[in-house]
Order: sequence, then structure tokens, then C-alpha cells
Amino acid sequence: MQPVVFEQSAALGGQWSALPGRSGVWPAMHTNTSRILTAFGDLEHRDAVVFPSAGDVHGYLNRYADAFDLRKLIHFSTRVRLVDRAGAQWRLVHDGGVDYVDRVVVAPGRFHRAVIPEVTGLDGFTGSAGVTTTYDYRGAEPYRGKRMLVAGCAVSALEIAADLAHAGAEHVTVTQRRQRYVLPKFAAGVPSDHRFFTRYATLADESLPSAQVERQLKEIVTAAGGSPEQYGAPAPDPSLAVAGVTLSQDYLPLVAEGRISVRPWLTSVAGSSVTYADGRTEHVDGMVFGTGYRLDLPFLGDEVRSAVGLDDVHLDVDRHTFHPDLPGLAFVGMWDQSGGYFVPLELQARWIAYVWGGRLPPLDAETMRASVAACRARRGTPQKTRMNVAALTFARAAGVEPRLDEWPDLHRALLFGPLSPASFRLVGADALPDAAARVRRDAATFGAITSPVMTRREVDQWSLLKEAMAGR
Repeated sequence: MQPVVFEQSAALGGQWSALPGRSGVWPAMHTNTSRILTAFGDLEHRDAVVFPSAGDVHGYLNRYADAFDLRKLIHFSTRVRLVDRAGAQWRLVHDGGVDYVDRVVVAPGRFHRAVIPEVTGLDGFTGSAGVTTTYDYRGAEPYRGKRMLVAGCAVSALEIAADLAHAGAEHVTVTQRRQRYVLPKFAAGVPSDHRFFTRYATLADESLPSAQVERQLKEIVTAAGGSPEQYGAPAPDPSLAVAGVTLSQDYLPLVAEGRISVRPWLTSVAGSSVTYADGRTEHVDGMVFGTGYRLDLPFLGDEVRSAVGLDDVHLDVDRHTFHPDLPGLAFVGMWDQSGGYFVPLELQARWIAYVWGGRLPPLDAETMRASVAACRARRGTPQKTRMNVAALTFARAAGVEPRLDEWPDLHRALLFGPLSPASFRLVGADALPDAAARVRRDAATFGAITSPVMTRREVDQWSLLKEAMAGR
């Protein structure tokens, strides 16, 4: 039985399609993850661009669909209106009618309903460039010669602030609730996602004291790009966990040049003037809010919404995927993450396919309930998940995490190298014969890992980690 895909847009690609109302990409946008980690395990990018453009990624997705003859499975311009239980089956009400099916995967995308926080007087803003969000931003041209305010400190806000400054805005101010550490996309010839999102980092997070893990991650961040106060931005909290980390190549250098100013959070708006928490006031012509997204799953029936405890932030399911009271239903890509989604999305999809296809034993209900309870216990705490943590979670669930002792010549690459999609094609039902060669090549592509022999520092880190893991 082949799957059927209902796609409300007229073309595939989701966020990468650049379709108004369905996509948050802008013409000058490039990925903040390297091409190696912005791909699936069974199809590589054709060219050597390190950070593909949005158009490149959209082309890749179309090429992927054609390579595996997927278009015939997709019903375009067909919006799903309702997903609810119908006895032992699931009922789908959509623009083409009603279907009753045994299994449903919910994968509409996590980042579509942008949030603009309440600010006194914002509704009466009179600046000539108006108010928009990073989701609706479509390039800097309308803002040439304008004084622009960008609200937020996550990657889209900082990248758009840099885009505006480069493209001729008179001045750009970034207003933020707190100063994060800023990791450049590229440092010393190596994409930062190759250094930051590693298997070692995940294992360390699971086994080492949190202060030690934080110190190691902070060393990576500050070695790559320094600390914001060195560029003239506010000093972040000394704790990386408290301050947070975001990614941007050009933002801090533009702050250092005075082309971007940094202010505390805006407290009120009067006409075209904004006032910040430090009491300073300035005139701006336009505002772009990059202040996050709400979960938006309006088609889920009441029983499903209640079971998963759905609200604007939370979806309480086992490892972002299953719920014990909703057999035959799975979610894909609905967690909030730092780092690229391609690798963990593929692993999550493989896990679902293996469970439903009988390659893995049925899920244990009590284990699932414990996982759901843990989700609910974390409500009120930060929900961001790092890419490497998500990838290893799904790889373990799918049974495709390679054992280090079984791949001695790849030990260093698998531990300290990038979590490339090929590294999860070494074992399991979908193992590929060239996976080992690809892992070796991916780890060496940018010169970070060119030898199987670990450095002295890596040996020390691995020794401490093994000792901690043995004592768990």
C-alpha cells in the first residue's frame, strides 16, 4: 500500500517553496547549516556551495521527489480540514472529500504562525514601512533608506538585520530581551554545525556535569566568534545556558561597524517613536518582528488535541512522535530546534516506517507514557532542542546509531565529526554500501578531521566521557 500525501500548496517544498503565506524564506536567504547537513542520506547536493540558497534547497527537494518518483503520491492544492478518530481508523476531511485510513502522519511544518508580542502602542505605529514579521519579510528593497527596527535575537532576526544593513537601510536597530552568544556560520574554514552539533556533544550532555558541558560548548562558541561585547554589543550572561546561542555570520561585525545598534527590549510605541527599557527613544520607519512561532495544528480533532495537551508551545508525545492513546498517528518535525532539520527528519521518518512496517517491535505503552509524562513535567522550561540531540534520539529509536567499537577507522569521525546523514546509513535496514566512504569524506571535507587519530584534547575528552558513562 503506497502512502498518499495531502499538500495544501500548489507545489512541493514547504518553507523552501517561497510561496506567499506558506514560506518564510526571502530571496537573499541562505541556509545556516552546511550542505552536508542539509541533505538526506540517499541523495547528495550536486554542487560545492557550502551554504545553499533557499532556491538551491528548493531545487534539491524537487530533485529528490523526481529521483524517487514521489510526485505521483502527492495531492497538491488539497488542504486537510480535520483529522480525528473513527473507531479503529482515522478520518481525514480534506478539500477532495473524506478518507478513512489506518495511519496518519502529521507533518505540516513547525514555523508558520508568527508571534508578535504585545507592546503598548504598537497598533498605532505610523512609520512609513509598517510592521511585519520575519516570516513575511521578502527582501530589503522596500526598506532602502529607512530606519529599521528588528525585534528578536534568534537566527532569522539577526540575518534579516544584516540583510537590511547590507542592502541600504539608513540604519538598523536590534531590540532584544537578552543578549545571546553569536556563533558564526563559518569559522577557520569549517562550518560551525560540524563543530557544535556532534555525537560527542550529545553523549557529554547525557553523562557529564552540566557545568562541564556548558564550559566545553562555550569554548567552541567563543573560539569561533568571540563574545558579543568585543564587538560593541551588550555582554551576555556568563552562563551559555542562560544567555543562549544563535547563529549569524555578519551580524556582530556590522554591530562593530556601527551599522547595527543593539538596544534592550522596546516597552512602548508612540506614532513612529519607540521607547526601550533603558528609557531611550528613537524614530523608526519600520519594524520586523522575529519573535518566534506558535504551534498551529487547527485540523486536529478535539480528542487528539486533548490527548497531546496541544497549546501554542507544547505537544506532549513520545520523543516528538507517538502517543500511546493514539495508535496509528505520528507527528514529524513538530519540535523547536537549533540546527538543521534534514538529518533528524529523515531519522524520525525512518523510525516511523520501521515501527509501522514491522521492522521494529511494537512500542511499549508504559515507556511511551513515561516519555509523555516527562514532556508535561518540562512545561514552563525552554523547549529548544539541539539538532544533535534530536538526531541521536531518533537514530537510537530506529536502531541505526552505529557502535563506535564496530567502526574503529571511523571512531573519530563518528564522535567528533559532523552528524552527516551518511553516518546513519552504516547499519540497519537502509544501510548503504558507500556510507563508510561518505562518512570519511564528509568529516574531512572542510579540514576539521582529516585523520582517524584523535588529537590530545579529543583523547582527554573521550577518556573523561567514557569514565562518566561507565559510572552511570
